[in-house]
Amino acid sequence: MTTQFKEIFDQYDWDKIKEKIYATSEQQVKHVLAKSKRNLQDFLTLLSPAAAPFLEEMAAQCHYLTKKRFGKTIQLYAPLYLSNECNNICTYCGFSMDNKIRRKTLNDEEMIREVLFLKKKGFDHVLLVTGEANYTVNLLYFLNAMDQIRSYFSNISIEVQPLTLREYQLLQQAGVYAVLVYQETYHKEVYKTYHPKGKKSNFDFRLDTPDRIGQAGIHKIGLGVLLGLEDWRVDSFFNALHIDYLQKTYWQTRYSVSFPRLRPASGIGEPNFHMDDRDLVQLICAYRLWNEDLEISISTRESENFRNHIIPLGVTTMSAESKTNPGGYTVDPQSLEQFEISDERPVSDIAQLIRSKGYEAVWKDWDSVFS
Repeated sequence: MTTQFKEIFDQYDWDKIKEKIYATSEQQVKHVLAKSKRNLQDFLTLLSPAAAPFLEEMAAQCHYLTKKRFGKTIQLYAPLYLSNECNNICTYCGFSMDNKIRRKTLNDEEMIREVLFLKKKGFDHVLLVTGEANYTVNLLYFLNAMDQIRSYFSNISIEVQPLTLREYQLLQQAGVYAVLVYQETYHKEVYKTYHPKGKKSNFDFRLDTPDRIGQAGIHKIGLGVLLGLEDWRVDSFFNALHIDYLQKTYWQTRYSVSFPRLRPASGIGEPNFHMDDRDLVQLICAYRLWNEDLEISISTRESENFRNHIIPLGVTTMSAESKTNPGGYTVDPQSLEQFEISDERPVSDIAQLIRSKGYEAVWKDWDSVFS
């Protein structure tokens, strides 16, 4: 019988991992920084408060490792929100079913209008995003969307509800390049309080989703946690544990990590745990020092100032000029956003920013002809 991540996850205790992180010493951090190869225990060390005073050294190593592995390139992409319909209640999301908003799902003609806008901007990599409404935005809807827009982009990623293995296989055959799925938090005991209603409340089904994606042969899997729900250091360790397992199990697949920090949205409260910019830089550096092959993505959730300075520190992918509402580019600019965008600069400005840092803005790094 094939091992699933849940079998590994169940061997770890949240409180014990937290205790280890906060008990880390300065000497342990120095030892890890002197190593040329690092493991999960080293990642835990680099997450610790004890590592914070070494951030400048971490950043320098991070810059070197990223340049060695990925060169001086930043890939650009845009999210394309297809629907804000959702059957889940999530206490942190503007699309939550109990939020009394106007719902919108794009039809074929509206999809194409959005696509043509993004193509005119130069994008060749798009991320399709929906709420989790199984009766409305389901496999048939996703396959139709792929039929409508596949010819316009070199790669298409999706961020939708967890699906079955067979559904992922069909999407892979339809040309889906990557699937992003976030556990939100790995703190199983409190997960239900954030997801009190809907299919998303099933912690284990969501936890097993990347296994199904890997088994389906999807080219890339993107993971992350929602930073602000629980202690970011502990949640990030479990996210890295998950990535480590996946890389060893589905070794032909590429992996990326994203860092969504809770942003204001209609009907939600303040984050439970604060994470400042310096903390996020430490987390990004910890991931890069642990895993040289990992793709690291920063979205427009982050401020202009933060994104201006993060480019040399391990990032490989950035979104730009994003809209987080269905039809937000051309069809229905006033529909409700999933969360507020912080960096609203046009993509031409972001491309120029990348060039000003001595990097190349990459619009396309994969083509289905090579799959």
